[in-house]
Order: sequence, then C-alpha cells, then structure tokens
Amino acid sequence: MSEPIVVEIPHTLGLTAARARVDGGIGKLADLFPGGAAVDHRWEGDTLHFTVAALGQRVASRLTVAADKVRAEVDLPPFLALFADKIRAKLAKEAPKLLE
Repeated sequence: MSEPIVVEIPHTLGLTAARARVDGGIGKLADLFPGGAAVDHRWEGDTLHFTVAALGQRVASRLTVAADKVRAEVDLPPFLALFADKIRAKLAKEAPKLLE
C-alpha cells in the first residue's frame, strides 16, 4: 500500500460546529473519488472513519476534526494510487466546501 494522502483543511468553526458539518456532509465524500460510493462510516471520538467503494476498490479514510482544522487521511489501494495526485488535488479543493 502506498503512503496515505493527507490534507489539512483549516477552519474557524470550532470543534462542535465542524464535527456537525462533517457529519452532515458524509454523503458528499464519495464524490471526491472516481466512481465513488459511500459504503459505511462510524465515529470514534472526533475521528470519522469511513470507507468508499471506488472503481471496484475499497478506500479506507479518516477525518479527524479539531477546533481549528480537519485532517483528512486516505489510504489508497495500489490500483487507485495511480490517481493519488488527482484525488489529493480534488480533496484539497472540494473538502473545504464540506465545512461551509
């Protein structure tokens, strides 16, 4: 497995509001992956663990919510690692919209 994609999204919402917006936007997360569909998600403390099915692959991801930023980590399987730069760019561009 390749190194995970890591993107930090700064915000000024505070922990509670940011967590609520992430929770409300979980359905949009699958759109960040080519051919993606959300499979499942669960919270452990302030970290949202979720899996996306994309192009026949399962992608495990985490969003850790803090008072001033959300840290996104995406573990790409080898096949999807070919798209890592495109996924990273799209995540950096689109993820802040989840906090709006």
